[in-house]
Amino acid sequence: MASYKPVVIPAVPKLGEKITQDTLYWRGYKVGRAPGPGQRWSPSVSAGLQLPSPAPSSSSKYFVLSAVHVVGFLSDKYRIFSGGDDYSSSLWDIPSATEIVSYSEHSDYVRCGCASKLNGDVFVTGSYDHTVKVFDARTKSSVMTIEHGHPVESVLLFPSGGLLVSAGGRYVKVWDVLKGGQLLVSLKNHHKTVTCLCLNSSGQRLLSGSLDRHVKIYSTTSYKVVHSFNYATSILSLALSPEDETIIVGMTNGVLNVKHRKPEESKEKPQKKRQPAYRTYVKGRNYMPKQEDFYVSKPGRCILRKYDKLLKSFQSSKALDAVLEPHIRLYTPEVTVAVMQELNRRGTLRSALAGRDEKQISLLLTFVTRRVIEPRFTPVLITVADMITDIYQPVVGQSALVDKQFLRLQEAIGREIDYQEELLEVLGMMDALFATLTEKRATYLEENKSNGLTKTLDQDISI
Repeated sequence: MASYKPVVIPAVPKLGEKITQDTLYWRGYKVGRAPGPGQRWSPSVSAGLQLPSPAPSSSSKYFVLSAVHVVGFLSDKYRIFSGGDDYSSSLWDIPSATEIVSYSEHSDYVRCGCASKLNGDVFVTGSYDHTVKVFDARTKSSVMTIEHGHPVESVLLFPSGGLLVSAGGRYVKVWDVLKGGQLLVSLKNHHKTVTCLCLNSSGQRLLSGSLDRHVKIYSTTSYKVVHSFNYATSILSLALSPEDETIIVGMTNGVLNVKHRKPEESKEKPQKKRQPAYRTYVKGRNYMPKQEDFYVSKPGRCILRKYDKLLKSFQSSKALDAVLEPHIRLYTPEVTVAVMQELNRRGTLRSALAGRDEKQISLLLTFVTRRVIEPRFTPVLITVADMITDIYQPVVGQSALVDKQFLRLQEAIGREIDYQEELLEVLGMMDALFATLTEKRATYLEENKSNGLTKTLDQDISI
């Protein structure tokens, strides 16, 4: 502890001082005025958090002011824009501490602002007059005005510069700047006023903090909430580290909450050393099996299907439901018919068919109607059709859907009977035709006619 030296906070920061990660943010500073006698700079977490990024060159100088009226800065042009008591937005040159241009288009306090990363002359301000204005330092007035509908608390530009996010009231709205400020998405996931916005380094996640003590994380592809953080009190400011490893939140109780992301653990498990098989110990590692050798393999584990497990546990109705699923009854109908046959063998087919609603009865009748004409399924499905008719005969006429399926089944069976009758007629004609063309079979009797007498001699088969 003897080598510990407390960090000394300067009473008044000097203009042009380079910002580092240890720089504090101050309250009560207004451009062009110094603090009065007896006034000191005090740290604040209510005016907004801005984590400094690496300088683009060694000669660049930055100065970040986080007072209530200072809303942002342009690092590449060494300018800072702020909202004053007269509801104006001004650009200041930091090295010379002179005002470059001032805009007085808002009718209420300028609460927030941001700068474009692509164009150093373009910046955006949000005001309590419910509007968001886009300014260009090369012009004398705003180039675009967007009506948010609520007092604007925070604005944010995407890295591409084409999308603008504004937060005010309970709403987070995304605007398309390239289409003249067209509204793309309006998000209402918070219960109280949204106070701050933030983007991650890749631009794939949008973060919003609110007075309802929650930080919502949205996906910028679908604008759906993918994660949420809960805090002790209302949130006023929010920031992310450049590597997205740390999230910092400033709250109304004066606490600056810092959360670090846990390092991702490698999912690859160390591979276990495979033990040699039994034949390796007997024959050796380099042994090559011969043609007359017999290889006995270990039997694999048999994995039962869902319907097999239900049949094994004597759940007849659920087993029938399992084989009536689309991927089974459409592509492997033989499995469905086999389960029906097994239930009939067990004597539980009638109980499995009973107690079904309108849709299930219609599904059963549809399957029977389509497959009953196939010879390999006909014996089993005729039995199933008879049972369905006996069970649900009292409810015929109460459901138009079930009645329609019964009529289709009747038509299908009628067509099959007519087809079978035609086949029987053709078979009879073919039998008669084949009977006329059949040659007489040779017998073991020979007829010998001599002197007008017919003698029949039996063939003597001798061994």
